[in-house]
Amino acid sequence: MQIARDLTPGLASRATVLTIGRFDGVHLGHQQLIRTTVERARALDMLSAVLTWEPHPRAVLQPDQPLQLLSDLDEKIEQIRRLEPDLLIIAPFTPAIRNLTAAEYMALIMAALPVREIWVGEDFAMGRGREGDIPRLMELGREMGFAVGALSKYKVAGIPVSSSRIRELVLAGNVSGASALLGRPFALRGIVTRGDGRGRLIGFPTANVRVSREVVLPANGVYVCRAYLATGEVVSAVTNIGIRPTFDGSQRVVEAHLFNWEGDLYDQPLRVEFLMRLRDERKFSSVDDLVNQIKRDVAEAQAILGEHSR
Repeated sequence: MQIARDLTPGLASRATVLTIGRFDGVHLGHQQLIRTTVERARALDMLSAVLTWEPHPRAVLQPDQPLQLLSDLDEKIEQIRRLEPDLLIIAPFTPAIRNLTAAEYMALIMAALPVREIWVGEDFAMGRGREGDIPRLMELGREMGFAVGALSKYKVAGIPVSSSRIRELVLAGNVSGASALLGRPFALRGIVTRGDGRGRLIGFPTANVRVSREVVLPANGVYVCRAYLATGEVVSAVTNIGIRPTFDGSQRVVEAHLFNWEGDLYDQPLRVEFLMRLRDERKFSSVDDLVNQIKRDVAEAQAILGEHSR
């Protein structure tokens, strides 16, 4: 997969099947859309391309609202890569872009790519004031020489899959429910930073993962996880999200305890998949009580991971 960071004129010369979207989380609905684009391009012997934006358009459209994204850009790229499009375009979204009409933005796209088909979701809209809905996009297609295909919302158990629904589940700590709509475990990525070292002192060293402030965190609590190291190693873990009230903490942190693993992870990237929530975060009357609970958490997580082993 080739990655481009702008809609540069003449970016590609081969006839293209394109899909456009924010693709936050790259959930099952997004996957269906991208797979359709790739399959259509292969059937027509054309280039398959995915167009998304950075920063996320809400950062420009609603700058005072927290983003709470389901994935950072690295995670989005990795999940799109797995679907094997030929080209991923990560176009800038700026106040100037925000003010373009659908026709003006499509002209930029067509100058970059000879688009012959565009595939979008049924509620797609682009351009200033979202005036470029599907009927308008079809009208532009007749003028500019491309066809438009729209897919209905993907449903799981009769419920439409959406980034907003998945975000609600994550915020509630229902990571298994979120994973069912993502088509894979919900995951956080970040760099391991130095904490206060308390975990090591009580016999449970943890990796303190610095996650982007733009990404949504699951509700405070303890979770069964798998940790993916930069080396490619996959290690079972329990992860605590919260303020560590037993130690009178106030800052929210993500701390993963990796089972039967020793080494230095500082300043290295770590990806943590959340499989299941074990319990709420709570304050214990003593450190000994906390240690005993962590032992029970680890034992329970190991039993669960045995059931989920690959």
